[in-house]
Amino acid sequence: MSEGFPKARIVTALLRDGDRILLCHRSPRRRWYPDVWDLPGGHIEPGELPGAALARELREELGIDIAAPSGPPVHEVHAATADMQIWLVETWTGSPVNAAPDEHDAIGWFTADALGELSLAHDSYRALFREVLG
Repeated sequence: MSEGFPKARIVTALLRDGDRILLCHRSPRRRWYPDVWDLPGGHIEPGELPGAALARELREELGIDIAAPSGPPVHEVHAATADMQIWLVETWTGSPVNAAPDEHDAIGWFTADALGELSLAHDSYRALFREVLG
């Protein structure tokens, strides 16, 4: 970690619709984690609560509205440069679309069987997805 730079605080959603989860494909031009499938979400702004940040990010990236989660995240990822919280989201208003084409070049719904072929943004995702879709 670079001296003087705080860790990035990231919130993401694991959107589940029955036996499928929604993933976003990060554009190959992205500086961090290019050309991989990732969960929708993003950075917590200064002074913003994690749940509010998650609701804002999902509105910006997917055009959907969620209630800010009240419980703890289902999973956390801690790395040298970032801390990420992942919430399971099973209800929302609207239909997910790729509302942030500068960040993602595709979005898609995937069953457990289809996940094996994907390049994922983080190693821990596969076990988490299996558990949630179990």
